Amino acid sequence: MDKGYARPTAKARALRNNATEAERILWRAISARKISGIRFNRQVPIGQFICDFVARSIGLVIEVDGGQHNDEVDAERTRYIEAQGFRVIRFWNNDVLGNIEGVIEEIERVIANMPSPDPSRKREGRD
Repeated sequence: MDKGYARPTAKARALRNNATEAERILWRAISARKISGIRFNRQVPIGQFICDFVARSIGLVIEVDGGQHNDEVDAERTRYIEAQGFRVIRFWNNDVLGNIEGVIEEIERVIANMPSPDPSRKREGRD
C-alpha cells in the first residue's frame, strides 16, 4: 500500500546510532521499563515523521528539541502524530541536560494522568 511517502526506517536507524547527548541521557532514564513499567522505543517512524521516543502501549511520544526547531513545522508534526492517536510531549535539550529529574517527574505525571489503554486492543507478545 502506497502511503504517499517513503517510510523513513533507514533514517530512523541512522538517528538511533547518532543520538544527541540529551537523547542519550533521556534514553538511559526511560529505557528498560524504568518509568511505570512502560516500554519506550527510540527513533520510531510514525507516518513520514521520526519520533524520538514512543511508548506504543499508552500512545505517548516524547520529543527532545534543540534550538534548530521550527515552531510551525513542529506544530504540523504534532497535529499529525496526535491525529494518529498519540499524545506528544516536548522537552528542550537544555532541560534534559540540566534537569533530568524534573523531566522524568513530568513524564511520570503525564503517564499517571493518561487514560488506561483499552485491554481489548492488546496483542499477545507486544506492548
